[in-house]
Amino acid sequence: MEEFFHSVTLDKDKCMGCTNCIKRCPTEAIRVRNKKAFIIKERCIDCGECIRVCPHHAKKPIYDHLEDVLGRYEYCVALPAPALYAQFNNLDDVDIVLNALIMLGFDDVYEVARAAEMVSDSTRRLMAQGNLKKPIISSACPAVTRLIRVRFPGLVDNVLPLNAPVEVAARLAKREAAEKTGLSPEKIGAVFISPCAAKVTASKMPLGTGESQVSAVVAISEVYPKLLHHMKQVKEPKELSSAGKIGVNWGSSTGEASALLNDNYLAADGIENVIKVLEDLEDEKFGNLDFIELNACNAGCVGGVLTVENPYIARTKLKRLRKYLPVSLNHVEDIPPEARWDVPLEYAPVLKLDPDMGRALSKLEQMEEIERSLPGLDCGSCGAPSCKALAEDVVRGSASPDDCIFKFKENMTSLFSELHRLEGLIPPSYLKNSAGGEKEDSDDAD
Repeated sequence: MEEFFHSVTLDKDKCMGCTNCIKRCPTEAIRVRNKKAFIIKERCIDCGECIRVCPHHAKKPIYDHLEDVLGRYEYCVALPAPALYAQFNNLDDVDIVLNALIMLGFDDVYEVARAAEMVSDSTRRLMAQGNLKKPIISSACPAVTRLIRVRFPGLVDNVLPLNAPVEVAARLAKREAAEKTGLSPEKIGAVFISPCAAKVTASKMPLGTGESQVSAVVAISEVYPKLLHHMKQVKEPKELSSAGKIGVNWGSSTGEASALLNDNYLAADGIENVIKVLEDLEDEKFGNLDFIELNACNAGCVGGVLTVENPYIARTKLKRLRKYLPVSLNHVEDIPPEARWDVPLEYAPVLKLDPDMGRALSKLEQMEEIERSLPGLDCGSCGAPSCKALAEDVVRGSASPDDCIFKFKENMTSLFSELHRLEGLIPPSYLKNSAGGEKEDSDDAD
C-alpha cells in the first residue's frame, strides 16, 4: 500500500464542522462526520484550498522552520521562488533580497528563476522534436499534476516529462556547492523558500523522480518579516542575481507559457478554473493548442497559501520588477539530465469503487440508485460535498442514506404518519380498559 505524506493537515480541536471545506475540495477528499472534518489521505492533493476557506483555521500547512534548517547542514543554499520577490513594496533590485538571504544565515543562493529559464529552454527543445502528445500540460504545479494523476487518467500522457524548476534548482545548487566546497551532497542543504504547501509534499513524495533533492521547504510567510529587517541594512548589494524576465515571470500566471515564444497556448489559474479546463480537454475541445499552463492558486504561485501579499497586487509588483531585468540569462545546448523525469507519471486509481471491474460496476449501479433517491440539492448538510458523494460513501460503507437531512425528515414524517394511522386502528375496548385501569390505579392510590 502506498504511503502518504501530506503538507495540509487538520487540527480537530479547532474544527467546528461547518462544511465550508468539503464544497471546495477538488478531489472530494474531505468529509464531516460527528461534527468534525476529516481528510481522506488517498484523495488529497495538498492544493491548500481548504486552508483558504476554513474560517476557524482548522486546516494548516506543514513546513520546515528556518531556525531548524540553518543548523542542520554544513553548507546551506537558499532557493528563493520568484513569488518571493513579489511580496515587497517598491522593490527594484532582486539583489537586495538575495543579499538579505545571505545575511539571514544562508551560505549561498540559487534562484529558482534561473532554473525556470533552463526548463523553458528545455521545453522549447522538446516541443521542437514533435514527440510529445499535444496539447502539452505543464508539470510545474505539483497540485495540478497530482489532480491529473487521480482524477484525469486520460490526460496523464499529456503532462510535460520535465522536473519543476525548484527540483532542477536544488540539483544544480548542490552540484555547484559540492564543487565549490568539496563537501558531499548530504552535507549540503538546498532550502526552498516556498509560496505553497504543495511544494512541501513534492519534496517528500515527488512525482517524476524517485527522490527529491530539495532538502527542506520553508514558508515565504515565515521568512518575510525576517528578510525585511535585513533588507533595510543592504546598502550596496553584491551582484548575486542570475535570472532575467523569463525566469522571474514564472511567479505569476502565464509566465511559463509566454516563455515558450509560442502564442498557441492557454493559461488558467485557480483550482476551479483548472478543473474546467481539464474537463474540456478530456472532451477534446482544445485539440489545436500546443501548450497548457495550469496553476492551482489564483494568479499563479504568487497566490499560494504560504505568501503574505494579495496575489493580484503581488502579480503587479512582479510585473513592475521585470522591466529592470534582461530577457533571459540561462540557456541550454541540450536538455540537462537534471531536468528530465526518471520515473513516468502513472494514474493513481484512488477514486475507483472496487479493484474488481465486475464488483465496481455493481457498486456503481447501487450508487446511482441511491443518488436517485436523494434530493439532488448538494447542500453538504450530510457531511459530504454532494448527493453523488454521499451515495458513494454509502456504497463504500462509510455513511447511511439517513445522513441526508431531507431523507431523514422524509422518513420521520412517514413514521409519524404511520403512528397516527395505527392510533386510529386501536380498538375502543382497549382504550376503555386502559382508561379504567388508570382510574383503578388512581383509586387505589387514594
